[in-house]
Amino acid sequence: MKFQVSSTKLLQQMQILSRVIATKNSLPILETVLFEIDGNQLKLTATDSETAIRTEIEVEGEGQGKVAFDVKRLLDTLKEFPEQPLTFEINDQNFGLNIVSSNGNYSFVGVNGAEYPEMVAVPEEANSFTIAAGTLLEALNKTVFCTADDPLRPVMTGVFFDLNPERITLVATDAHRLVRYINVSAHADIQSNFILPKKPANLLRNVLAKEQGDVVVTFSEKNVCFEFGKTVIVCRQIEGRFPNYNAVIPKDNNNKIVVDRQTILNAAKRVAVFAAGTGLIKLTLSANQINISAQDIDFSTSAEETIECSYDGVPMNIGFKAPFLIEVLGAVQSDNVIIELSDPSKAGLILPFENEENEDIVMLLMPMLLND
Repeated sequence: MKFQVSSTKLLQQMQILSRVIATKNSLPILETVLFEIDGNQLKLTATDSETAIRTEIEVEGEGQGKVAFDVKRLLDTLKEFPEQPLTFEINDQNFGLNIVSSNGNYSFVGVNGAEYPEMVAVPEEANSFTIAAGTLLEALNKTVFCTADDPLRPVMTGVFFDLNPERITLVATDAHRLVRYINVSAHADIQSNFILPKKPANLLRNVLAKEQGDVVVTFSEKNVCFEFGKTVIVCRQIEGRFPNYNAVIPKDNNNKIVVDRQTILNAAKRVAVFAAGTGLIKLTLSANQINISAQDIDFSTSAEETIECSYDGVPMNIGFKAPFLIEVLGAVQSDNVIIELSDPSKAGLILPFENEENEDIVMLLMPMLLND
């Protein structure tokens, strides 16, 4: 087998594929990328046994077959090449590889591609829907950051897709924060749902950033598949029942703040430096102003800052974990944000003052107990 390909083009694909491969693998072959050559068509596949990605690129080639190569060695080699055509010569008998560049040769041995794990096939009768790549990317960008890392609550380590004929809803929560993203421009023909793990969700975010077309999402009882352009991503769903997210979003929030998002975000970041011990910052709300403060008694440090806002409600002190508040405010794209509160012991809602077209986003943040 033999083919010629652009070094930059192959490097870009290999960098995407390498994101799937785990740092520690029980099987050595999972540390490789599968090359399937068929004339001028090259298919590249990588998997960690839970998530798999396959993509295709055009090459100038001859022969057909499949062989797997160590991803780290190949990636480290490709990174050092300037843009140029590279010729890959593969021995069909011992799977030896010789890469010929404009100035040299680089040789190592691959693995029989027949030993590579098969990519899971989603049944033809599985449910499916189509969504614009930009819409899916936006939805994932606004939800993935709220997923948990707790293996004891696996359903919270992924993004929940709630589908119906009128809209799609994506929800993520780690029990301290929750984000619910609704888009009415996309919909499924049936009422259904699944939980997408965080790893393939982040992989999709990286790949979709350069896509312009539609994504076909197909899902069965255990697996979900995303197809767009010449790329296919298949992963195993997270099994379990996702929490009733609508039940935890408070409805009666009589105290409402409207404030410039960048102003409160920057103030929170500055004050948070002085809350290193507990991570707690306090918001003191009064007529048309917010006092943001933090202190660390152990190190005798404190900070406070007052910013202007529009506040329609009773005077109140409420505490939030600084990193969570900063991350939620950073995920909102509106110039102004609305913060809705009922009392200091109940969750607050952070909403964009103006939603993007076809979108409805709600972010929930649990408060922290204040000592005063």
